[in-house]
Amino acid sequence: MKPHLHLVCGKVAAGKSTLCRSLAQGAHTVLVSEDDWLAALYPDELATLRDYARCAARLETAIGPHIRALLSAGMSVVMDFQANTVARRNSLAALAWESDAQVTLHVLETSDAQCLDRLKARNAAGNHPFQVSEAQFHALAQYYEHPTTDEGLPIATYRS
Repeated sequence: MKPHLHLVCGKVAAGKSTLCRSLAQGAHTVLVSEDDWLAALYPDELATLRDYARCAARLETAIGPHIRALLSAGMSVVMDFQANTVARRNSLAALAWESDAQVTLHVLETSDAQCLDRLKARNAAGNHPFQVSEAQFHALAQYYEHPTTDEGLPIATYRS
């Protein structure tokens, strides 16, 4: 069976990490979490959206060869990295294409109100590496590009 790269798309607090943990339960599958890596590598450098964009780009460049190596070795990979823009989806999907792996984009369609409720609960629980304010949620939501079949990626949609 071909290795599989799983990508996720959805607004902040849509349930991406929860879905990724579930997808990673498959045999020969590893989970790679952008939030965990960013928190470990850049703990004092992530104050603004510009900081996130800079650090996320650095992380993607650094981890790309590792993801390709895992896929080439026959491991499936669940990337808990936001694939919320066409450019980011193409960049991440290229890791599969370059490794002769399958790829699926998992899209979470969750209302802003539900995301904000989950975000408040997540912030209150304090178990996520990053606190995101309502203003930051709305700022990030402006960058969200809903995927279309024209992008050429197999899409699995989840509604909540």
